[in-house]
Amino acid sequence: MPKANLDQIDRSTLLARKSEKWHTYPADILPAWVAEMDFPVAPSIDRVLRESVNRWDVGYPIAPNDTGLREAFARRMEDRFDWAVNPEQVEILTEVVQGMYLSLLAYSEPGEGVVVQTPIYAPFLSAVRETGRELRENRLTFDTKEWGIDFEALEASIDPSTRVLLFCNPHNPSGRVFTRPELESICEIVLRHDLIVVSDEIHSDLLFDGRAHIPFGSLGPEIAARTMTLTSASKAFNIPGLRCAVAHFGHRKLQDRFNTAVPRHVRGGMGILGLYATLAAWEEGHDWLNEVVSYLERNRNFVVETTQMKWPAIRCASPQGTYMAFLDCSALNLAPSPARHFYEHGRLALSEGRVFGPGFESWVRLNFATSREILTEIFERMEQAVDPEMARKAPFASP
Repeated sequence: MPKANLDQIDRSTLLARKSEKWHTYPADILPAWVAEMDFPVAPSIDRVLRESVNRWDVGYPIAPNDTGLREAFARRMEDRFDWAVNPEQVEILTEVVQGMYLSLLAYSEPGEGVVVQTPIYAPFLSAVRETGRELRENRLTFDTKEWGIDFEALEASIDPSTRVLLFCNPHNPSGRVFTRPELESICEIVLRHDLIVVSDEIHSDLLFDGRAHIPFGSLGPEIAARTMTLTSASKAFNIPGLRCAVAHFGHRKLQDRFNTAVPRHVRGGMGILGLYATLAAWEEGHDWLNEVVSYLERNRNFVVETTQMKWPAIRCASPQGTYMAFLDCSALNLAPSPARHFYEHGRLALSEGRVFGPGFESWVRLNFATSREILTEIFERMEQAVDPEMARKAPFASP
């Protein structure tokens, strides 16, 4: 397979996109916020989508059980993570966020507690709030080098009305990949308090430095019986707009409870192109994925090294996975917020830290899944926004 040319991204193609990342802001704003990559899709996905459109194959998809996607997911979990799963205990959804909302409806009642570890991907917080559940916040620790879990605080956050732990691994936005001892410590707490775990593992293919992802549901039959795992090809293969995800249930009782509480038609139907693209990604996209992960790792290194060189006061733990860097800009005193400052003075869109939980208003999340040329420009714009004199001498070019 020919190598993907990840360094050569046509900016006119990016600007012509109608997706959220490149269509939300004016053309002079360089977007580095929402979790969407700028890279072309894998050749296997490109091929299957073109073939489908050429034969006008955009009708109703076949029944979910006949798509082969559940079996493809099971093969992938076995091959990639040494995790044997039963395809019959898999449900196909439209997206991971949908699965989070539906799981709270299935496994808890209004007013009951849900543990969330902040900082966290914003839909974790909105899912709790909008379903009328009560947030039990377990804030991660941070020591400038690595994020961690305060297990005493985690246990203290749980009360008799707590029903669910919403878990994220690899973690967004910190980029932390949790180790087996950490996961086993969480298991002990979950079992002691009779919780159900809803584990978002959508970034499990995007790990650096030779790390291995450990599915939470693989840690033993007792913990599997109370774990719902959510994942999708959308992040690793950059197809979020095609709307296809899977939920794996470690026990049939958990699956039956989900299906009883959430009738299938309430979830909406799957798009046929999303099914085709996910199968193509999981079955034929390995070489492309390996190339992208290697490129992202080099971008990760560039982000960390450049940040340390230009602004030693910015705190940033080197992401162990995902393609986001979470930066503490509080020492720069950028008003009204760092993200807004970079937007107004650097024409750069980063994610606001406040959306990841209270206490992170002075942080920003930076998406580094782009070409090195564009990533370099992101830092040039940040530098010019922090240094007004430089900004006056070096006006921005339109992206």
